[in-house]
Amino acid sequence: MHKKSTNNLHRQIANDAMNYIYKYIETDINIDELALSFNISKFHFHKLFKEQMGSNIYATIKSIRLQKASNLLITNKTSTITEIANMCGYSSQTSFIRAFKLRFNQTPKVWRNGGYKEYSSEILKDSKLRLFTLDEFPDIKVKVVKTKSQKAYYIRQKGYNGDEIRAIWQKMMAWVYTNNITEYKQIGIYHDNPVITPHEECLYIAVIVPLNDADISNTNLPHFEIPEALYATFDLKGHYGDMLRLVQWAYHEWLPQSGFETTTNPSFAEFRQNHFCEESGEFDATYYLPIRYV
Repeated sequence: MHKKSTNNLHRQIANDAMNYIYKYIETDINIDELALSFNISKFHFHKLFKEQMGSNIYATIKSIRLQKASNLLITNKTSTITEIANMCGYSSQTSFIRAFKLRFNQTPKVWRNGGYKEYSSEILKDSKLRLFTLDEFPDIKVKVVKTKSQKAYYIRQKGYNGDEIRAIWQKMMAWVYTNNITEYKQIGIYHDNPVITPHEECLYIAVIVPLNDADISNTNLPHFEIPEALYATFDLKGHYGDMLRLVQWAYHEWLPQSGFETTTNPSFAEFRQNHFCEESGEFDATYYLPIRYV
């Protein structure tokens, strides 16, 4: 097999593994079975995952579990700490508390009761991210919608770096033009809350969802299904940086007062005008926040 074909296969396997981890984060993920599903040895699986993703798969799973839990502890006021631990794949509250304290230097209870604010201030002190306040959204209309599943082609980016995200969107648009896709959605997926996750660790995914019948069977881009789910939606126009501020506001301000809780699914923005593809740096988008009725 040619080197390029091998690398494309390894990239697809690693991305499929990441998608599986996010989809089944509440379960006891069995690495042996995951490797077997790709018809490769466990040793080979570990090796290619680290080469493609830059980190050990066990460390990756642990990090995702704790990042999800850190957000849910803030937003899901009616869920107990044990319930949140279970939602993120911990069967033992003791092991969850130990792992959480090791990562965030405080217990889940202290974090939930406001300890996250000091942690957040350390992340944001050198950031250009200016946080929204409730007063800045006096006229925003929130709608609750249920989406259908969507087949998504994507490039994954680690870090909320504007220049790097702009570069992957240029690649996505080149892929669109190469495959003569005339009708499509542009979607940015935000796996992490930028207020409580260091920006260099945040995962962002640039997504194209084709809407026409273009032949894209011979593509090296990985793909997955964005599942059918319930969302609160927010329409917003703005400039670079405003979308991350909306993510923060929706999770920390709107959600706790809404009567809903969030899930472990990621939020995403569907762009009518994509600031990463426009010289003006302006966007026009609908932001989708995953919710559940409690």
